[in-house]
Amino acid sequence: MVKVGILAGTAYSGIELVRILSRHPEAEIVSVTGRSSAGKALNEVFPHLGSIDLTVTEELDESVDVVFSALPHGASAERLGPLVEAGVKAVDISADFRLAAPEEYRQWYGEPHPFPEYLGEAVYGLPELSRDDIASARLVANPGCYPTASILGLAPAVKAGIVDLDIIVDAKSGVSGAGQKVTRDYMYSEVNENLRAYGLGGHFHLPEMTQELGKLAGPIQNMRMTFVPHLVPMTRGILATCYATLKEDVVGSGELAANAVREVYQDFYRDESFVEVTDSPPMTKQTLGNNTCLVHPVVDPRTNRLIVISCIDNLVKGAAGQAVQNMNLMFGLPEDEGLKELALYP
Repeated sequence: MVKVGILAGTAYSGIELVRILSRHPEAEIVSVTGRSSAGKALNEVFPHLGSIDLTVTEELDESVDVVFSALPHGASAERLGPLVEAGVKAVDISADFRLAAPEEYRQWYGEPHPFPEYLGEAVYGLPELSRDDIASARLVANPGCYPTASILGLAPAVKAGIVDLDIIVDAKSGVSGAGQKVTRDYMYSEVNENLRAYGLGGHFHLPEMTQELGKLAGPIQNMRMTFVPHLVPMTRGILATCYATLKEDVVGSGELAANAVREVYQDFYRDESFVEVTDSPPMTKQTLGNNTCLVHPVVDPRTNRLIVISCIDNLVKGAAGQAVQNMNLMFGLPEDEGLKELALYP
């Protein structure tokens, strides 16, 4: 039995970790931390977790085998560094270990990295692309929610070399992706019946996407990406629409290109438990509460442009579910253990 600790277990991704791990046959949650709720029973703070008998504490029980961190960036690295040094395996849901270069972290997050010596060791935890590396890792950087949807949507085409590397990603997310911020932008009257774009000057998830897709494209390729996220009035879910121009000399055009693209995507994800290539455009509700990414590639015959719709639940495949998927790999467990829940629909 894997003994699990969760830092910031009262954050949205932390709560979701508790929900998922509570039904995991090979994991036992022994420690959940949280500052404002310290000393309270977890099922008192969140009654939907009624069967879970745990008390929220300020400090982590360091007898754990693995720790998940749902702390904000900066704070997460400060807590995880000493734990990893002490031999505890870690899955970081924050952004602290996703970027390989410390100068890039400083550029996008506005401060020096607290533990830059671990950046070279941390494995970017997208199992569909880095399964073997994750299995041998002691520190895994859980991908961001937008990057998970976008990278999985684009990876087959980029890897196969069938698209030009001038890519546009237009993505929409539910409000839970912003966490539990108490600011005007996330008040009900600002979000309800409203739709807005943000991060137009460069969203901090952008370098994750270019870093990981760049690995698939090859070292001599120069990738350009425009990423525009939007906040939509729903609680959870991400729908990313990805655009890239097909290389006509590689895949042809029209129906020939459409068939070639479909084959590339089906071959790439043929043996994956948590990515499904769909026959029709997916909806966010079709991923609600489960760890699946639904991907739908089509070709616009007028422009010979690839359009990929990619849907995930931002708190599951975009955070807690993928973190558990990574833990399973790190401990040699079946990758889908504890993650077989179907989506809630409608």
